Amino acid sequence: MKVLVAVKRVIDYNVKIRVKADKTGVETANVKMSMNPFDEIAVEEAVRLKEQGKATEVIAFSAGPQQCQETIRTALAMGADRGVHVNADAELQPLAVAKLLKAVADKEQPGLIIVGKQAIDDDSNQTGQMLAALLGWSQGTFANKLAINDGSAELKREIDGGLENIKLKLPAVITTDLRLNEPRYASLPNIMKAKKKPIDAQTPESLGVDVAPRLKTLKVEEPPGRKAGIKVKTVAELVDKLKNEAGVL
Repeated sequence: MKVLVAVKRVIDYNVKIRVKADKTGVETANVKMSMNPFDEIAVEEAVRLKEQGKATEVIAFSAGPQQCQETIRTALAMGADRGVHVNADAELQPLAVAKLLKAVADKEQPGLIIVGKQAIDDDSNQTGQMLAALLGWSQGTFANKLAINDGSAELKREIDGGLENIKLKLPAVITTDLRLNEPRYASLPNIMKAKKKPIDAQTPESLGVDVAPRLKTLKVEEPPGRKAGIKVKTVAELVDKLKNEAGVL
């Protein structure tokens, strides 16, 4: 069984985000970039399935500018076998990425697709669900435990009320939550080996996919600064401030 994993190049989670002066977006020039943390979990889970003998090949997919190949190389160093890069300089929204993933899935015929539940830059939480709908496959979102058996996947997923156990028929789309696993660090020998692993270069046009944005960003602004908190001496003073200053009572 092939496992297809989607990885996204995002601003590193340790970096303080700055809005551009013209308010058209966030500053990415000379900013450290890395793989989306939820996608690291997806790669780790796919590699573990291969180590368990449940998967025969792990394919890492990414769409975006040429620098996305660095993100794919990271996935290859973690244990993926080969990569697919769709070169696109335009902004890629979740529906466009889902369509690109579907085109690659139609070509590769994987038995399982694993994606992060969301990217930390746009927090859309849409690509996995859209992909499952486009493919007509089973889907399991927010997975924190995954077991693959003959022709099915048993999944424990996080929901508002606690945990839910479901069983899916393969092929399926899985989106990963934080507690599914802890991604490994790529060793130096594996990093060197990853440089020799193949990456198939594609374009949206070669896959027959229209990636034109459906949404337009009008303006990006930083959230307003929070006022410093104050201490009150009595409950009566607290109630008075909540009623007359905060206006919440």
